[in-house]
Amino acid sequence: MSSSAATPAAVVPAPAAPAITAMPAAPATASRHPLFVLNSLDANVSVIDPVTWTEKQRIPTGKEPHHIYMTPDERSVIVANSAGDSLTFFDPRTAEVQRTIYGIIDPYQLQFSRDMKWFVTAANRLDHVDIYRWDGKDLKLAKRIVTGKTPSHIWIDAASTVAYVTMQDSNELIAVDLATQTVRWRVATGNMPADIFGVNDDKILLVGLTGSDNVQIFDVSGPQPRATGHIPTGKGAHAFRAAGDGRGVFVSNRAGNSISRIDLKTLQVTDTYPVPGGPDCMDVSADGKLLYVTSRWAKKLSIVDLTTRQVVRQVNVGRSPHGVWTIDHARR
Repeated sequence: MSSSAATPAAVVPAPAAPAITAMPAAPATASRHPLFVLNSLDANVSVIDPVTWTEKQRIPTGKEPHHIYMTPDERSVIVANSAGDSLTFFDPRTAEVQRTIYGIIDPYQLQFSRDMKWFVTAANRLDHVDIYRWDGKDLKLAKRIVTGKTPSHIWIDAASTVAYVTMQDSNELIAVDLATQTVRWRVATGNMPADIFGVNDDKILLVGLTGSDNVQIFDVSGPQPRATGHIPTGKGAHAFRAAGDGRGVFVSNRAGNSISRIDLKTLQVTDTYPVPGGPDCMDVSADGKLLYVTSRWAKKLSIVDLTTRQVVRQVNVGRSPHGVWTIDHARR
């Protein structure tokens, strides 16, 4: 794949409008590095100062970016530019553009294996999953796998052996063997499966059903998967984020304007947090006190105080914010 390194992208100044909605002051956070918010319809990233809670700048990416992801070694934050067929790498500490890799076809969603030997992308528009080998510097396509309709989200197990991918419009979940780049199995899901989260040493998978109001549970401990139940959460169950304490996971209910916390032992909802504007992707502050949420339809980053269960601050960002990441985060 061709790349361009060490060439800074043009920086767009933040809008002159006030960056923070008038709300009660947010509690202090130990974060000193920037928060990155991906604005899908503006093709840029908002860089947020977590001390002043202001948007410092907007940095252009490629065309139609949809997801943002931090590498397991935390050396880079990557933006996947689906219509631009490229990946933009940022320094998570300084927000400087590190490099751009071109020739990555329709990267809607992305994820590295934990050992960083494999890199997987889901081509949401072109209906395939690409498996790349990574040598620490460059990506080499190992295989392109034709899948079901509209590949959506990816989860790679902790052993770096299997990539699980949801098919949003054919209502399926598939398992891909990374070593052989072959599909191990596929199983039917509920309506519009989106994000995936592994629990119990990846023996159980949780799948958000954006076309419904619940999370579907799959037992994948055997040679074939088994659908074992559902967890009622809220309308448009979509994205997951580990709570950071090893005991819970958050799921955003995009159409229900809420976030649910699921207990990892009982697989039941233990708390609910109202978040306006179509909550989508999330991150958690290093001290575990704040939840950062992209309000997809409101052009805002919402900050939730997990103790008071209230949105205590909002920061204006770009159109259709679709991801948020920071290096100062709780355990993922």
